[in-house]
Amino acid sequence: MNLPASLDTAQLLALAAALGWASGLRLYAVVFLVGLAGRLEWLPLPAGLQLLQQPLVLGAAGLMMGVEFFADKIPGLDSLWDLVHTLIRIPAGAALAAGMIGADSQSWGLIAALLGGTLAATAHAAKATTRAAANTSPEPFSNIGLSLLGDAAVPTMLWLAYAHPYAFAVALLLALVVMLTLLVLLSRFLRGLWRRVFARAPAPAP
Repeated sequence: MNLPASLDTAQLLALAAALGWASGLRLYAVVFLVGLAGRLEWLPLPAGLQLLQQPLVLGAAGLMMGVEFFADKIPGLDSLWDLVHTLIRIPAGAALAAGMIGADSQSWGLIAALLGGTLAATAHAAKATTRAAANTSPEPFSNIGLSLLGDAAVPTMLWLAYAHPYAFAVALLLALVVMLTLLVLLSRFLRGLWRRVFARAPAPAP
């Protein structure tokens, strides 16, 4: 595994995990922030991610980050956005994690891709389920609060992975426990709600 200058193994693995996990929440913010950090030389990007610091990619990622920021705060639209991005966030999280590890080792790249894809899938599923459950409430404030929490969590976890990789590992473990718990509980809630709605639906006229 070829380490970028000034990054040790713990930082590299933490950043790969952070990129995968955060992509499940805010993919475009991840691409923009990582690309900007590389462009400003705050973070030495490996060869697999240096494309992110190109002006055209930064501009497109910044535009989509802005669109996602507002779309994620509108009840109903947020769940539609999540549904569409099911096919985007998970493979992107896998690719970003693999790019962070580097392309010099197929085995390490495959491990990173599996890690990143799994973390992205977990984060995305927990986010989509939580927001779908929040949309059953008529008030918009829970959606906005949850969205702002995601906005804050992504840069915080990316910074923590770089500055304090071992603390990030603990934070990621706690986040995964919370996400998996929410995923189980809220999935049951949504299934029960779905069954009640269909049970109350009038039978079609003969």
